[in-house]
Amino acid sequence: MQYMKPKTVAEASEILARNEGAARILGGGTDLLVNLRSGLIEPDMIVDIKHLEGMRDIREEDGGLRIGAGVPGQQLGEHEGARAMWPGVVEACELIGSTQIQGRCTMVGNLCNGGPAADSVPAMIAAAAVARIEGPDGPRDCPVEEFVTGPGKTVLGKGEFVSSVFLPARPSAAGDAYLRFIPRTEMDIAVASAGANIELGSDGTIKSARVALGAVGPRVVLVPEAAEAITGSKLEDPAIAALVKACESAAKPIDDKRGTVEFRITLAGVLAKRAARIAMDRAAARA
Repeated sequence: MQYMKPKTVAEASEILARNEGAARILGGGTDLLVNLRSGLIEPDMIVDIKHLEGMRDIREEDGGLRIGAGVPGQQLGEHEGARAMWPGVVEACELIGSTQIQGRCTMVGNLCNGGPAADSVPAMIAAAAVARIEGPDGPRDCPVEEFVTGPGKTVLGKGEFVSSVFLPARPSAAGDAYLRFIPRTEMDIAVASAGANIELGSDGTIKSARVALGAVGPRVVLVPEAAEAITGSKLEDPAIAALVKACESAAKPIDDKRGTVEFRITLAGVLAKRAARIAMDRAAARA
């Protein structure tokens, strides 16, 4: 097995394109190394990208933040600007693995795995985050809600990889939140999860919203009907009931050892309701 350490993004892309299907990216490595040691994968080549320019940086851009593909959860969690602007996204990223894992795992890696129960993805989708994809034809941007196409599948083409995620600027009267349910207190996979992002108008009603659900379908999904249900409200009971109904309708889970279809559908509505209320409180506090 070869270890490659390209000097530029273009070189990394060229190596990946030349070795399509035989090379794996090394960013944080918390999944790659485990899969290697367990024999689940046997790539011919490892392409290390974490040292490339910008990969370990959190930069301000157009009023928002650009998070490099090599930024670990611990670094993101300690960034005051990120915590203040997108607390829900940061909290979601901090749920990936243990304290030890947080020193290496990345939000981008969590996204690129294509897992329907990935913790950071519902929060990123609720935040309208955008992935920056590098490839042989240069960079392109893809909304996170369109990035994963199915379990373990993404829009990445030949020679492409994600170099960063952009979290957009937000108005002062806005807040986000992420919640999940797991059978244990930590180190487990979400049975169901929900991310919510809310912006308030001058009258205190919800001006706009985004709600995303995880672990209740083949991929994390944005639920526009849930956002529509609470827009124009102050999360009064009828709006909450409509939000719950929309999320339950959008949930298409499976039965497995961690939860039944019925349980997951119920969780989708409950978690979305709670996340929306937390996001609402945070938005009001920033108003």
